[in-house]
Amino acid sequence: MSWTPATASDRAGPAAWRKPQWGTLAACALALLLVGAATFTRTWHALEFKTFDVLTALTAPQRTALPVVILAIDEPTFQELQQAWPFPRGVHAALLQRLHAEGAAAVGLDIVFADPSMEAEDAALDRAIAGAGPVVLAATREKIDSSNAALWLDVQPLQRFLDAGADAGDAGVEPDDDFVVRRAPVARDGFALRLAQRAAEARGLAPVLHPFDWIGYRGARGTFDTRSYYQALEPGLLPAGFFKGKIVLVGRSARTATELTRSQADLFNSPFGTAGGERLFPGVELQATLVDNYLTGGGLRSVHEGWTLALTALLLPVLLWGGRRLHPAGAAALTAALVVAMGLVSWGLFARFRLWWPPLLPAAAAVAVYAAAALVAYALVRQRARQTRAMLAQYLPPAVVSRLIAHPELMRLGGEAREVTLMFTDLAHFTTLSERLSAEQTVEVLTGYFNAMTPIVHATGGTVDKFIGDAVMAFWGAPLSDPQHAENAVRAAIAMQQAMQALVADLAARGLPPIHMRIGLHTGRVVVGNVGSEQRFSYTAIGDAVNLAARLEGANKAFGTGILLSAATAAQLPPTVALRALDDVIVKGKTEPVRVFTPCDDAALCQASQAALDAFHARDWDGAAHSLAQVLQRLPGDLAALRLQERVADARALPAGADWAPAVALDKL
Repeated sequence: MSWTPATASDRAGPAAWRKPQWGTLAACALALLLVGAATFTRTWHALEFKTFDVLTALTAPQRTALPVVILAIDEPTFQELQQAWPFPRGVHAALLQRLHAEGAAAVGLDIVFADPSMEAEDAALDRAIAGAGPVVLAATREKIDSSNAALWLDVQPLQRFLDAGADAGDAGVEPDDDFVVRRAPVARDGFALRLAQRAAEARGLAPVLHPFDWIGYRGARGTFDTRSYYQALEPGLLPAGFFKGKIVLVGRSARTATELTRSQADLFNSPFGTAGGERLFPGVELQATLVDNYLTGGGLRSVHEGWTLALTALLLPVLLWGGRRLHPAGAAALTAALVVAMGLVSWGLFARFRLWWPPLLPAAAAVAVYAAAALVAYALVRQRARQTRAMLAQYLPPAVVSRLIAHPELMRLGGEAREVTLMFTDLAHFTTLSERLSAEQTVEVLTGYFNAMTPIVHATGGTVDKFIGDAVMAFWGAPLSDPQHAENAVRAAIAMQQAMQALVADLAARGLPPIHMRIGLHTGRVVVGNVGSEQRFSYTAIGDAVNLAARLEGANKAFGTGILLSAATAAQLPPTVALRALDDVIVKGKTEPVRVFTPCDDAALCQASQAALDAFHARDWDGAAHSLAQVLQRLPGDLAALRLQERVADARALPAGADWAPAVALDKL
């Protein structure tokens, strides 16, 4: 039996992306329609609003170049003036007189004076308005619900104040569905717009104002220079000329808990709450932000929706092109790059050009197109995988089958010569342990052992060939090529010995004798492929290298080690894997000696062992004995050092000219 690998054009994974298919196009078109339908939902708009909020928080300059001062009617003001709200209008009149004397460019009172009060108080405010510079008073709209309909009533300041020279402007704003204020007022006679016009005229500038669609917040609450209302009334609390040439806004602050309710305090939700900042924003500071936007161009305009739709339409051919040209992982990277790029473009337009372009639609469309194409590809991959698995299940273990399905082009079955690193393991004292266990308990212990060792082999790229009683045979470098097969095998052996500690501890807790694992490793060329008959076969490795790996496993008993590896394996390891040279051995049926090593984390021990072997080969018996003494000093009772020490003594006792070989046969250990 043989199996021929799939050609490049038949590979299920990449082919799903390389071949243009009507199914893929239909799936992508359906995905775009679903995204388009989602744009009409409140959830979609909420996500767009959150994007706006995040960009606002990221790009807010935290300052304004406009000379604006806010006089906040706050808690300290109530304490200092000892007045209840609303203040007598004579107090506001005194404030206007002070601001006029200081040379303020324009004053905006974000307070609605809709009802008359005491005549003397209203007259005082009349005179102050008439004698002051530009003054803008707030107007508002009130909703009146009836059984038939909802009516809106314009609430204007008293006519006498308008006749005295004040302007009126609607101070109302329109929050979005999530009660956050983001959009510019639609009223043509807005409070901030009127104040900006009058301030520009007072400063000798042409009243050319910058229109905008979205509020460009300059920063979170407190960005504008804010002073307490009472500070402007009492001389000496603010520097002389402090208000000269400045636009002054007067309004209620958020910090007026004892005198005003939240609605009276004129508070709104700001975008900064989404980004973790303070959510509430005073209405007077919101009006100051609008004035800034009108006069400095800090507001934002919306990008025409046509550009968004055009970009979204371009995504389909771009992503399909990328899918045909790229591996699925490359297509995913392309999609992610497009999404990131759109986010950066939106941020750049927002920060530099004061343009609001929601990136959600094109970004969601890109992800939807990729996901649709990926789902179609996945369906094709699953279909081909089932076919491939059914075919390969006759030949290979399940773990190997799964890897070949992912990379079918990397292997040819039927037998091939390949360099691999082989591993044999065995459990010492397992026979003694099994004599104290029932058959079921023995199987339970073996199952736990195999379950602990097999994942380590697989995690390092190895293939578990077979289980032989309590032994495991595995190899690295086949069926898939692995340039680091020797290193991966050694690291697996070390990890397997560490995993044994938990198994030994469990046996000790059950009152059972301990067991120990011995591991032999060797690197060499073998034939890997299907071995067996037409009725029963397995994927395995055959060759002399297999026999040497098995012999090295057994040689651990002679050296008192848990891991023994050949020089062929050691030669392919990086310097980061420290090894201790133990001795030179001759395998049965071979004449060339093989030096064996074991992992070692003691640099001095490794150096002493190497020095002992070098001296032994040079017939420097004293040097070898000295180095071995150093080894035994660092590792008392070390079996490998004691054996070599005996061989040094035997060699020293030989008569001059007698035959002597530095290597020892494995069957004599």
